[in-house]
Amino acid sequence: MLQGSSSTVGAPAASERTIHVTPKAIQKIREAFQREKVQGGLRLGVHGGGCSGLSYQFKFDPKPRPTDHVFDFGDVKIFVDPKSMLFLDGMTLDWKDSLIHSGFVFENPHAKKSCGCGTSFSA
Repeated sequence: MLQGSSSTVGAPAASERTIHVTPKAIQKIREAFQREKVQGGLRLGVHGGGCSGLSYQFKFDPKPRPTDHVFDFGDVKIFVDPKSMLFLDGMTLDWKDSLIHSGFVFENPHAKKSCGCGTSFSA
């Protein structure tokens, strides 16, 4: 498991916030960027909705916003807005392959309850 170095775009890098990403997840993110022919970073966020109250979101983003936390994993960058960081601090993003499902898995210490699909949670 890798821990990215964090900085906040518009502020000093004194943040103790962390996001962990496994090597397998980093490889899958890298492959997605190459496949889609996009540059920038992966935006991780949380928004209201889903069967448990909050849903994870991730999408390509060409650049961070001024208040984002930016995590560097070599050539892979992850952007997290301050509100989402409250729910994602300490989270591990992993990639799992199984016979039934392959995809990203969120291991979130703030999730008190998660839905069966793993993309929704309550804090």
